[in-house]
Amino acid sequence: MGAPQAARVVRVAHTAQLDPADLVDARALMDVAFGEPVPDGSGSDDGGFEDADWTHALGGMHALVRVDGVLVAHGSLVQRRLLVGSGADARSLRCGYVEAVATHPGHRRRGHAAAVMAALEAFAPAYDVLALGASDEGVPLYAARGWVPWSGPTSVLGPTGPERTVDDDGSVHVLLGELALDVDAALACDWRDGDVW
Repeated sequence: MGAPQAARVVRVAHTAQLDPADLVDARALMDVAFGEPVPDGSGSDDGGFEDADWTHALGGMHALVRVDGVLVAHGSLVQRRLLVGSGADARSLRCGYVEAVATHPGHRRRGHAAAVMAALEAFAPAYDVLALGASDEGVPLYAARGWVPWSGPTSVLGPTGPERTVDDDGSVHVLLGELALDVDAALACDWRDGDVW
């Protein structure tokens, strides 16, 4: 007989409902999963998960996966506004935006990230669309769950007006619901500090 499987517990709660220890654990998981930022002296970073990235994950719903009491995976869903199209045909959409999806390196390939995504995707009926900025490593997970890349040009509604985000073209993924959207159209997000997508 093999060793018993550890019990996976998925908890879904709003930021305001989480204990301070939950938030500390989740923030620490981000550094373990993504690595800490390494400044290059130019004011930008060479990777990792910054404090601004963490603030993007707050103020919405969190899915936390614990195994034997240890946090092994996390993701959150926050509300944002997306502008689809341009000119008189542009539409403002209420978007559920997925942030801070991470699994501890020692617990990957066990379905924890899929459990996080399933918990967050359950909120899809509350939004016009769900969206996220996908890393190359995350694309297979999202594609298997029905997320599709936005193929149109991306931009941000910045403090001085619209700004193209060419580096993010192709990395934004959406989970289309019943709302018919043209994924070849222009897509703009609201402004925020740090990575806008």
